[in-house]
Amino acid sequence: MPSTVLVGAQWGDEGKGKITDLIASEYDYVVRYQGGNNAGHTVIHGDKKLALHLMPSGVMYENAIPVIGNGVVVDPGVLVKEMAMLEAEGISCKNLKISCDAHVIMPYHKDLDGADEKILGDHQIGTTKRGIGPCYQDKAARKGIRIQDLMDEKIFRLKVETALIQKNAILEKIYGLHTYTVEEICEEYLPYARILKQYMAETSQMLNNAVREGKSILFEGAQGTLLDIDHGTYPYVTSSSCCAGGAATGSGVG
Repeated sequence: MPSTVLVGAQWGDEGKGKITDLIASEYDYVVRYQGGNNAGHTVIHGDKKLALHLMPSGVMYENAIPVIGNGVVVDPGVLVKEMAMLEAEGISCKNLKISCDAHVIMPYHKDLDGADEKILGDHQIGTTKRGIGPCYQDKAARKGIRIQDLMDEKIFRLKVETALIQKNAILEKIYGLHTYTVEEICEEYLPYARILKQYMAETSQMLNNAVREGKSILFEGAQGTLLDIDHGTYPYVTSSSCCAGGAATGSGVG
């Protein structure tokens, strides 16, 4: 079989990162298909431990193309820092491909994540407060901002302006939190776009072509099956399909 899905059978701390790192060098593509920087793996490089929260483990091997699929939610600031960390360790990120359809975690997503948890009190879900859930909420509500939107300043400004009408009202009137301006967000996010633009790709098409060519793909599950939004220990789950089936929808392959 040219494709393999590697996913934890429990809550994601089964040591699957070690297995991923062990076999990633045998594959042509290593694909993250869900989650965000609330997940990932720790890998060993020389005498150092490197924490990968968004970058697929395939980045450690020159022959493997690391892919961030459409099902992932991306905090561009975190990704840029992670890439810089890897480059400083002599690990090239030049082969990275990011789906143009992946959704972007915005500053207000992180604020809302923390505020939602706080208001739940003793009934908190236990999120990482990194904006993962609220970003997926906007995706499902068809109000999300995708990587391809970030690459077009005019479209990005328009979408941010539209989003802030609702988000600022919630932040201020419900939670009493800081609100945002379009300029404030653009000042932070547009520089990320200039860095990440060269890595953006139609990854679904690329991976389907790879399957037809007989190339091997490792789908890297970043969390465990019992955290799956449908099949896990609901409501104490993550916000995405992290079981094996999620690999198809989160990558566009299958």
